[in-house]
Amino acid sequence: MAIVFVSPKQRQKMFFMGIAGTLVVFLIIVTLLVFLSKPKMVSTTQVFQKPEISIDFAVLDAEQVKNSDILNKLQLSFSYQARTNLGQNTEGKILAPSLEEAQKLLEEQGLSDIQLKEPEVGRENPFSVYYSQ
Repeated sequence: MAIVFVSPKQRQKMFFMGIAGTLVVFLIIVTLLVFLSKPKMVSTTQVFQKPEISIDFAVLDAEQVKNSDILNKLQLSFSYQARTNLGQNTEGKILAPSLEEAQKLLEEQGLSDIQLKEPEVGRENPFSVYYSQ
């Protein structure tokens, strides 16, 4: 039988001590490199160059801009009840920017005895639930 001078526990202890020592040395080197390094010099010249921009507001005074309807009027949905030329009652909804415009559009369609109802916007209690079972 062979004579072994180093026990297995001693060999395992030496292995882990070697790994731990290597790790500590590596961390010390990295720490020294990070904390002892100096920042690099940055050039002091200004990088941003302000461009020259001129805005020609005379374009807004042109006739094409003055006569254009950039924002159309908001179309509201009116509900109506009316009588056709044949004497039948009809009801429905029509989109128009105002009550007068809705009246005019319905008369152009040949309806008479027009009763228009404006749309109700919102709710009395905005915190009430929409649907209840």
